[in-house]
Amino acid sequence: MAEPPLSPQSPGPALPLRARLSFACGHFLNDACSALWFTYLLPFLHAVLGYGHAAAGGLLLAGQAADGLCTPLLGFEADRAHGCGRCGRRKGWHLAGTTCVLVSFPFVFSPCLACRESTPQWAAFIYYLPFIVIFQFGWAATQVSHLALIPELVSSDHGKVELTAFRYAFTVMANITVYGLTWLLLNFQTDQPDRMEHLGPQDIPVFRNLALIVVGLGAVFSLIFHLGTKEKPYPLGVLPEPEESTPLLHKEPPGPPRPLLLWKDWLLEPSFYQVAVLYMATRLIVNLSQTYIAMYLTNSLLLSKKYIATIPLVMYVSGFLSSFLMKPVNKWIGRNLTYFVGILVVLAFASWVALARPVGDEIYGLAVLLGAGSATILVTSLSMTADLIGTNTHSSAFVYGAMSFTDKMANGLAVMVIQNLHPCPTELCCPACVGFYRWVMVLVTGGIAVAAVTTLCSIMVWPIRIRCRAVSLQGLRSARTPESGTESTEGESHSSTVN
Repeated sequence: MAEPPLSPQSPGPALPLRARLSFACGHFLNDACSALWFTYLLPFLHAVLGYGHAAAGGLLLAGQAADGLCTPLLGFEADRAHGCGRCGRRKGWHLAGTTCVLVSFPFVFSPCLACRESTPQWAAFIYYLPFIVIFQFGWAATQVSHLALIPELVSSDHGKVELTAFRYAFTVMANITVYGLTWLLLNFQTDQPDRMEHLGPQDIPVFRNLALIVVGLGAVFSLIFHLGTKEKPYPLGVLPEPEESTPLLHKEPPGPPRPLLLWKDWLLEPSFYQVAVLYMATRLIVNLSQTYIAMYLTNSLLLSKKYIATIPLVMYVSGFLSSFLMKPVNKWIGRNLTYFVGILVVLAFASWVALARPVGDEIYGLAVLLGAGSATILVTSLSMTADLIGTNTHSSAFVYGAMSFTDKMANGLAVMVIQNLHPCPTELCCPACVGFYRWVMVLVTGGIAVAAVTTLCSIMVWPIRIRCRAVSLQGLRSARTPESGTESTEGESHSSTVN
């Protein structure tokens, strides 16, 4: 007699370690480029190339807007795709995105090839814009397809947490690689002590070589991902649907196939908006602190430029170590309290920056707090997104795309607002910017953390679950044709008790 099919609630077989590691390799290129983009784009444009605050903020905003607009559209198309050749629908988009990143990103951190000293900044803006748009398109395609693979590869809650933790561990490894390389390249200038203290045009080769090395390493990791990750192929022209023997509801006799949750159905789910706001707040904390940490170190604390590599490196080492605690901590206290603990660590960082000026080794303690807190809330928010999707993997790319849209647009607008509030619009820094970047770090961590706690409270009151779909399932059962007489009535009564 054939084995009964696994219900959507039953966990599937555990993913082998080799498969988990190869999957985690698939986002290394994105993570490394993201570290360069958020941490060093503004210092590169400000201090190295000499562009104004508004122009630099405009380029970053343009990139975030391109990413934010592409992400949900790519998510929608990725859910409809059938794959390309031997690649599945997720890996096909991943390959296309990786190619776009590889060919465009080196130009972002290189000087304008056709520009001269007399070239106006608007002309340089137009030069960089196409490369940034292509890079952000590729970055979005890679991110959405990689995230959408998580609920397809594993089905259990702890399996999703573990796979997300592996993914974040490689994110931290990518960041450690970037900051370690930055430290090495900056220290190659030890024979020029007059150039060690501050960033300037002499550092153009540092950032250009850094971008080229990152792209080369990312290409190798992407190849490992495509060779080691096996995606379940979908037949041409057929969306993934339940099998004929799959029951409509758990522990019930077989019935009609359950309806697919399409992209427009997600827009009717309250939990969709709860998770989106929480994910947006999480990304604002992580990305904005990463964007302005270099400016805070060099302009507010007046540290030398080598600290723009060592402090982020300490942050991500602490994040790497804390990522391995996610699975046992989630089992022990649950998702919500794990996120709350991470927020408390972030608030401790913000309080320290606001109430005291760190000196000496204290700055490394701040880095540990920010790194551990950021890792905790990011891993947990991604796990909550996977919880929201559940077994609805056919539309998971749209969900991840919509989540990413909110965070990209919010990040771009936040950076533009901060850039326009800068007290020194005509120069790199003035005495007023010493306190400016200090309070920027306080607000982008502590201020947004308060908003995240408010959203978390709403999730604790109204837990993450699909509500509208449950109503539609009840309506589907009540609308059955009464061909079987009393049996149909008994089935409906049994369904109401299960729900």
